[in-house]
Amino acid sequence: MTIGSEAGLRSGALRPQQAGAVVGGALAGVAAAAFVVAEQLPVGPYYVPKVVALFALAAALVLRYAPAHHPFDRLGLANGATLARAAIVALLGALLGEGESARLAGFAAAAAGLAVALDFVDGRLARASGMTSAFGARFDMETDAALVLVLAALAWQLDKAGPWVLLAGLARYAFVAAGAAAPWLRRPLPPSARRKAVAAVQMIALAVVLAPPVAPPVSALLAGAALATLLASFALDVAWLRRHKEDRP
Repeated sequence: MTIGSEAGLRSGALRPQQAGAVVGGALAGVAAAAFVVAEQLPVGPYYVPKVVALFALAAALVLRYAPAHHPFDRLGLANGATLARAAIVALLGALLGEGESARLAGFAAAAAGLAVALDFVDGRLARASGMTSAFGARFDMETDAALVLVLAALAWQLDKAGPWVLLAGLARYAFVAAGAAAPWLRRPLPPSARRKAVAAVQMIALAVVLAPPVAPPVSALLAGAALATLLASFALDVAWLRRHKEDRP
């Protein structure tokens, strides 16, 4: 992309109506997908409403923050890929409370694998199009965090691991909550390939754990190893923040 074409993208801010049209279309697509999934899996009558409610929450956040923090005149393919991942999170999140079965586990593993594949795509799309933004980065991060939490909860529901596996999904939220008591934990961290790799490990490992052929104790060992890498990564970040808490922002 040339500098001139990128400038053209920046010439107009994203209007709420434009974001609303994209998100509204995505919501309709998610509802249709939920009906298809409900026909194929042993889920209850509330599955489709749960999917719609979960995706509507994500859609509301996009409509709230994208116009102010995405300085382009359209959402772009990268955010479209992240929106698709948010749809998968909604489809998976609505499976919580729906019991356990091999078909449900197989769908969860396949959907998680698709979400992981899309996660490797959206950042590249943003850089290739010159449409990187604070909104896109935060949208991607929050979708990753929600996906890990949902996958961890499903691993527990499907008896792939004990309740301790929830730590994989709750660790980031606990870290954010701790920042309310210790402001130095809210300081920006330097970019880290290690942090990105650990996040990918969580998603890939939990997707594998959910696959029907993977059973305890192998599933628990795999989930436990992934959790150990995550906690070690958080420990390194906390140690760095503590060393630099007296530095000027």
